[in-house]
Amino acid sequence: MHHLYAGDVAKSYPEARLWIGPGLERKRPDLEYVAILGDDAPVEWRDEVAQVFFRGRPYENEVVFFHRPSRTLVMCDLAFNFGPTAAAPTRFLMRLMRSYGRFGPSTLDPWLIRDRAAARASLERVLAWDFDRVIVAHGEVLERGGREALRHGYAWLLA
Repeated sequence: MHHLYAGDVAKSYPEARLWIGPGLERKRPDLEYVAILGDDAPVEWRDEVAQVFFRGRPYENEVVFFHRPSRTLVMCDLAFNFGPTAAAPTRFLMRLMRSYGRFGPSTLDPWLIRDRAAARASLERVLAWDFDRVIVAHGEVLERGGREALRHGYAWLLA
């Protein structure tokens, strides 16, 4: 659903160039884009940002980014970090899913991952990066300890 306003944003910023995640070209044929993202960063940013297409989750085609200069990982739905500043309905839902008050994947992740070997390989590539800080689309930024927190959250996949 993160793509819902991509067309409107592109119209608002006609000089901007849009890159999309794998599969979105089928979902949104109306979008004009430069290229489909994968494991190799485009030349425009590859000196500063690395990326990995996280495989094994067919319902979410997520590309994870690593900004080398700031040692920051940027991800969308692979981890959450909701705490007391989240809206009440979000806190309630995250408590039901046992995902409140901690950084990591939701309890739904074992069911969302259909190809564990592919997901494990993607995660190992991400964990090979030297990141500390993690920016998530859902929740608070994790300022420190991100690499170990991500490893801990996905221990069940790495085992």
